[in-house]
Amino acid sequence: MIGTAGSLFFYFLSALSLASFLRDTRKEDKRKKDKRKEDRRKKLEHPPLPESQLPPVSILKPLKGVDPEIWESSCTHCEQDYPQFQLVFGVNDPGDSAVEVVRKLQAKYPNLSIDLIVCDRVLGANIKVSNLVQMLPAARHELLLVNDSDIRVPSDYLRKVIPPLADASVGLVTCLYRAVASPTLGSRLEALGISTDFVPGVLCARFLEKGLHFGLGSTLAFRRGDLEAIGGFEALLDYLADDYELGRRIAATGKRVELSAAIVDTFLPAYTLRQFFRHQLRWSRTIRDARRWGYTGLLFTFGLPWALLTLLAAHGARWAWLLFALTVAARLGVGFAAARVVLHDRQIFRRELLRNIFLLPLRDLIAPLVWVASFGGNRIHWRGDSFVLKDGKLIRTIAPS
Repeated sequence: MIGTAGSLFFYFLSALSLASFLRDTRKEDKRKKDKRKEDRRKKLEHPPLPESQLPPVSILKPLKGVDPEIWESSCTHCEQDYPQFQLVFGVNDPGDSAVEVVRKLQAKYPNLSIDLIVCDRVLGANIKVSNLVQMLPAARHELLLVNDSDIRVPSDYLRKVIPPLADASVGLVTCLYRAVASPTLGSRLEALGISTDFVPGVLCARFLEKGLHFGLGSTLAFRRGDLEAIGGFEALLDYLADDYELGRRIAATGKRVELSAAIVDTFLPAYTLRQFFRHQLRWSRTIRDARRWGYTGLLFTFGLPWALLTLLAAHGARWAWLLFALTVAARLGVGFAAARVVLHDRQIFRRELLRNIFLLPLRDLIAPLVWVASFGGNRIHWRGDSFVLKDGKLIRTIAPS
C-alpha cells in the first residue's frame, strides 16, 4: 500500500509537472506572438532587421556506424530555416560506414558548410566525447550545438533552440524527444517508455528542482566560452552520461538550463527483447550513477506492480480493486498525456492504440526487474564495447572495436 500510495503521488506530481511545462510553453508562445505584433508595428517605421543578425551556429555530430534513418535525419539538419550554420561530422575510423553518408550530404548540399573530421586519436573511454574534442577546432562559431546521430529535427529547429542563448544567464538549451519505433516488440517497448516514463520523469525533475540542471543528448546548445569555463569536452572524456554531465556542470556555474519548446524525433533500432533489456540496464545504471537519490526514489514510481501486489495481498478485497483501478487510470492518464499533449506523439494514437495500452502494463512489470538488476553489477555494453561503470565514469574492459 505504501508503494502504491507513493506511485499515485508520483503520478499526481507528474500531472503538475506536465501542466507547468505546457503553461510555460504557452507563455513563451504568447510572448513571441506579442513580439511579432510589435515587430510588424515597427516595420511601418523602420526597415526590417537583416537575417544575418541571427547568430551563426556550428552543429557538431559525432558518428559511429549507420543508425536507422540516418540519411533522412541528417538531411533535416541541412534544410534548416536559418541564415548561417555549419555542420561538423566526426568519425573515429576513416572506414566507418557513416563517412559515405556525409560525402552524399556534401554532394547534395554543395552550398552548405559541411565538414568531415577523422578523429584518429582515442583520448578517453567515451569515444563520442573523444571525437568532439577533435572536432571542436573545426567549429567556426561561438555558438555550438551537439546532438545524437539518430535525431531528426523540424525545419525551425535552430530558430527555436538558439534564441534563448541571447540571454547571458542561460548557459545551455536542451529539448525533449519522442521515439519512432521499429516493428519489433523490444523497440516498441523502448519507445513507449520514452514517451510515458522518461519524459514525465524529466518534467518532474524540472518542476521539483525549479528548472533543469542537466542536459539531454537530443540537443545540447551552448556557448564555446561556457564550455571552456567547465574544462571543455576534455573534462567529460571518461563519463558515460556526457550530456547529463555537460548540463550539470554548466548549471553549477550559476547559469540556467532551458528546456526548448522544440520536440525532435529519435529512430530506434529493431531491438530484440534481449537487446531492449540490455539497453534499459545500461540506461538504468547510467542514471543510478548520475542521480543516486533520484534513482533510488524510482522504487515508488512502479504503480501497476505495487497495486497488483496490494490486490494479491488483500486477497481481492473491494478496496484493493478500487485502488488498483485508480492506479491504472492515473498511470494511463499521465503516460498518454505526456505522449500526446507534450510530445504530440501521434504514433501512440494510431490504429495500434489498443496494442500500446496492453504493452504499457508489460513494460511496467519489466521496469522493477531492470531497477533491481541495475544494482547487481557495474558492467555495461555500449556500441559493441564492454565497460565497467564506476562513479559515472567508464573503464574499458575490451579494446575498441
